[in-house]
Amino acid sequence: MSACPDLDVLRSELQERGLRRAELADDPFEQFRRWFDFATEVGLHEPEAMIVSSVGDDGVPSSRHVLLRGLDHGFVFFTNYASHKGRELAARPVAAICFPWNLLARQVRVEGTVERVTPAESDEYFATRPRGSQIGAWASDQSEVLDGRASLEARWAAAETRFAGTDVPRPPHWGGFRVFPRRVEFWQGRPSRLHDRFRYTTDRTVGTEWTIDRLSP
Repeated sequence: MSACPDLDVLRSELQERGLRRAELADDPFEQFRRWFDFATEVGLHEPEAMIVSSVGDDGVPSSRHVLLRGLDHGFVFFTNYASHKGRELAARPVAAICFPWNLLARQVRVEGTVERVTPAESDEYFATRPRGSQIGAWASDQSEVLDGRASLEARWAAAETRFAGTDVPRPPHWGGFRVFPRRVEFWQGRPSRLHDRFRYTTDRTVGTEWTIDRLSP
């Protein structure tokens, strides 16, 4: 597109058009790329922002926003492994993801199993981060109680001094997770709450075969 469209107008057009089974890719990763590329092209702010939900030992779910940083045979994001979500995902390696593209009246939901990415993958991505973010990964004990912002800033300054004049290495407690989907749902809002919902499901023991069902809104 030569110019970003009015998102309110585009939202109405998408709601009127809806989503049909014949339009869907056979593979949910391809369908996700189509929607993600479209959201990027029309100027949606941070289409890579996604909500990741994990489950604690008490069975209570918790959710937070992270950024999608890779898409191959799974959905990849990076975090502090010692954080609240990192500990929960390590103890119970399952997660749910939601991409809330509300301005387009669209939503993508993913449910699946979780594994850490390889150290090499984490190293490669960490090297692309802004230096300030790299320093921050060393300075922050993510999710731990902090007695004040001054303490955080002091830790950041100490890390900055520690790595002055050299590349910042990846902290051992920092790296990526990959969510392998078992279910992926594409939701297109429609008038009168007669939304279009399509769910892809698979049994990973049979490879890449996906079943696609339309769900009641």
